[in-house]
Amino acid sequence: MKTKELRELSDAELKKKIAECKEELFNLRFSKATGSLEKPARVGELRKAVARMKTILRERELQD
Repeated sequence: MKTKELRELSDAELKKKIAECKEELFNLRFSKATGSLEKPARVGELRKAVARMKTILRERELQD
């Protein structure tokens, strides 16, 4: 998702998305350990997406 799309989500939706991405990241790391990872670049994408979402949450927290 793009940053603009993420900013339109509510805090609850962002937290849900973060949880989903972290779960997928865990599964990808597990696949990497077993040697069956198909798209290694996806790990980096998810890490950046989680960081982006956490940054947006933190910005909102500081605005209040």
